[in-house]
Amino acid sequence: MKDSNYLKEMNARSLWHPMAHPADSLANPPTIITGAKGVRITDVDGHEVVDGVGGLWNVNLGFSCQPVKDAMTAQLDQLPYYSIFRGTTNDVVIQLAEDLRTFFEPDGLTRAFFTSGGSDSVDTALRLARLYHKIRGEAARTKFLSLKKGYHGTHMGGASVNGNANFRTMYEPLMAGCSHIPAPYTYRNPFDETDPERLAQLCLSALEDEIAFQGAGTIAAFIMEPVLGAGGVIVPHPSFMPGVRDICTRNGILLIADEVITAFGRTGSWTGSRHWGVKPDMSCTAKAITNGYFPFGAVMIAEDVAQVFERDETGRAAIGHGYTYSGHPVGAAAALACLAETIRLDVPANATMRGTQMYQGLLALQAKYPLIGDVRGGHGLMAAMELVSNRDTKAPIDKATINTIQEHTYRAGAMVRVSGPNIILSPPLVLEKADVAIILGALDAGFAAVSE
Repeated sequence: MKDSNYLKEMNARSLWHPMAHPADSLANPPTIITGAKGVRITDVDGHEVVDGVGGLWNVNLGFSCQPVKDAMTAQLDQLPYYSIFRGTTNDVVIQLAEDLRTFFEPDGLTRAFFTSGGSDSVDTALRLARLYHKIRGEAARTKFLSLKKGYHGTHMGGASVNGNANFRTMYEPLMAGCSHIPAPYTYRNPFDETDPERLAQLCLSALEDEIAFQGAGTIAAFIMEPVLGAGGVIVPHPSFMPGVRDICTRNGILLIADEVITAFGRTGSWTGSRHWGVKPDMSCTAKAITNGYFPFGAVMIAEDVAQVFERDETGRAAIGHGYTYSGHPVGAAAALACLAETIRLDVPANATMRGTQMYQGLLALQAKYPLIGDVRGGHGLMAAMELVSNRDTKAPIDKATINTIQEHTYRAGAMVRVSGPNIILSPPLVLEKADVAIILGALDAGFAAVSE
């Protein structure tokens, strides 16, 4: 590896970064991370901080999870790759499917279709939903419904159901037949409603109205995150997802839970759907399934949906879809070890304790700094602060100020993520009490730097 001077000089010169303007990356070179251990990361200058981002919502077990590393190393020696397209498979992916079936059985999900990541999982679920209805003789069911502010990856299908204009406007026209309803977002919503339960009912009414407008017989699926992540950690009222489940069931619409972020303990429950007491028809997973150590994902499928495919005698149920790296044996080995370690450590329990500590700490910062307009979280280790220039008008904060807060927070000991006007926190689920205190203290320093 070249020395630090070379890396700094060449940073972003030949590399385009995801979710960034190429010119901005050149003008403001990204932080160069060169090492990680436990819940801490180290940059090219040797500056070590607590990772309040958890990689990208995915390093639930921290950066030193040896069982996962050992499993990957052993699998590379045994079978580094083979396809699981029709006619071949491998031993580890068979075992993983069985272990995932056991893990997801409380959610009613009993089959796995493997992918290379979260965006793949979303597109797979959307395609399977359309195929499901065609097998059943309802070929007109091709449309999708989703939430504004929802995030479902960046493939063409995922971007089409995405509820954030940043991932849509410059790439339109996207896939036809995708409609969005208001999210249960108490801080900003078209109903000017601040009561979470009342807002949930208004959003559910909007869903029923959209279904009536589109025609239930034209809609394949509704896709939602149990807790909206990238959109700013928008936590719905407990009645919302069960209400969506009921409406979908009554109208013959599949419910796809996008659990790419929320599965495997992030919300303080084993899955986001289980957190709200809901059984979806399909669930999209990735990220924490391998602790971020290998690009891997899975769509989990409910038993009754699976039966429609498996009992088909017409040939329509043949799945003309898949990825070169679906069921990759090294990824499957990583996922097996990761799942076992996730269960052994009972990470939802720690996520609940440390999440409560973090949420209370953010509320204390809100009381101290007027720039913090809203604090969202309180369900496991996922939280956000929405920053404003004026609390009364809720005018968003300017980009320069929020970037300055992030920079000073990093210097003071914690990496946090900026997304629009939000500072988002999604640290590893093995975080300790002292680590949370460091994150909160660093944020305090960050806000102090712009509040003098």
